[in-house]
Amino acid sequence: MITLAQLAEELGATLYGDGATPVRGLGTLKSAGPDQLAFLANPRYRAQLGATRAAAVLCTEAVREDCPVATLVVKDPYFAFARVSHHFDPTPVMAPGVHPSAVISPDARLEDNIAVGPNVVVEAGAVVRAGATLMANVVVGAGSDIGEQARLYPNVTIYHGVTVGPRTIIHAGSVIGADGFGYAFAEGRWHSVAQVGGVRIGADVEIGANVTIDRGAIEHTTIGDGVILDDQVHLGHNVVVGEHTALAGKVGVSGSTRIGRYCMIGGAAGLAGHLDICDQVVILGMTLVSRSITEPGTYGSSLAVDRQDRWRKNAARFRQLDDLFRRVKRLEKGDN
Repeated sequence: MITLAQLAEELGATLYGDGATPVRGLGTLKSAGPDQLAFLANPRYRAQLGATRAAAVLCTEAVREDCPVATLVVKDPYFAFARVSHHFDPTPVMAPGVHPSAVISPDARLEDNIAVGPNVVVEAGAVVRAGATLMANVVVGAGSDIGEQARLYPNVTIYHGVTVGPRTIIHAGSVIGADGFGYAFAEGRWHSVAQVGGVRIGADVEIGANVTIDRGAIEHTTIGDGVILDDQVHLGHNVVVGEHTALAGKVGVSGSTRIGRYCMIGGAAGLAGHLDICDQVVILGMTLVSRSITEPGTYGSSLAVDRQDRWRKNAARFRQLDDLFRRVKRLEKGDN
């Protein structure tokens, strides 16, 4: 429980209402009760403001007078809500200690105040640094380094030679450091290329569930500080992702592509290999990126949903586009 006055002080917000009012949880404008905090960030929900029963609402000065309950006025309500949310985070916290079923190599180093869950394996030469949490069935491969206060959820697999930065979170089922897709075709079959690089993950990164990050073929696959990777993202070998870039679910990035800082890539977008994406690029969902992007901006290639009959007609016309282009060029030249 926290009071409105305490929240106002923490957020640097202007409070309109009784500072002694307790807040015991979070809710939406529509569902929040008299002991919960709500927020208004998206204008489409403004119509719900007048009927809210929340204890208070995080909002901007522009809508404060329309709110029937207490308000905490801030410049960015959603960012303020994100900060407040951690007061009510229900994620269990593991107590420090090593579970009896864990298998720890004598050559591994475990620093102070770490939590190691059931059936965890830490191989030779690995380091788990102070305050880190390894939940059930995590595997930390030989020579890998898990940073201070990192949190690895159940069934995360860290291969050999991987570095995970401080305070990084990796959600369940993710595989970091598997071999990249490197093969040479000769003598009628595929021959694997040994992947001799590793993976380097920076500080304060959050990696979703079932993400796969391949190790480098020669140099390291590198993830910068503050990067966010949603569930089921796949990064090929030697990919570089710049600081504070965010990739939504099912994005696939082929080998040796470099993505800049402060980029946002929408769900199910696909990036071909050996490309350079500059800083501050937004790529819309389902986009296929087959060439480098050298100027900041928003890029997309997929068609929006449409009625089936119109979509079929447009698809057929698209197939005729090359013939139409050639006919126009002939007409421009005066040819019959």
